[in-house]
Amino acid sequence: MTDALIKSKATSVLSLLVSGGTLVCCALPALLVTIGAGAALSSLIAVVPQLVWLSEYKAAVFSGAAVMLVLAGVMQWRARSLPCPADPALAAACMRTRRFSLRVYGLSVAIFLIGAFFAFVATWISF
Repeated sequence: MTDALIKSKATSVLSLLVSGGTLVCCALPALLVTIGAGAALSSLIAVVPQLVWLSEYKAAVFSGAAVMLVLAGVMQWRARSLPCPADPALAAACMRTRRFSLRVYGLSVAIFLIGAFFAFVATWISF
């Protein structure tokens, strides 16, 4: 595998982790309160008090996640046209890695958008 393809996969996985942080900071608490599990949320915050910090600095968390997603998107775009090895087995592995990386990137973007909705849009909408 080429270095660019490895970097593309690494940035996709890193962007998944960072966008997962946006989901934990904003979407999870909103979901728990919506389904009436406020006690579970308070227990979760008692066990993991860092969730409060993530919620207080959600603009910075989302900015970092957006930067990582853009970086991962650029790496995906660059890796799309890189040549795969001539060996059929290695070429198949190369294509599987590209597809996996693209799926992880898509999942990262979806998680980011869900988190952004709950962090910024849902606060304006009164249900």
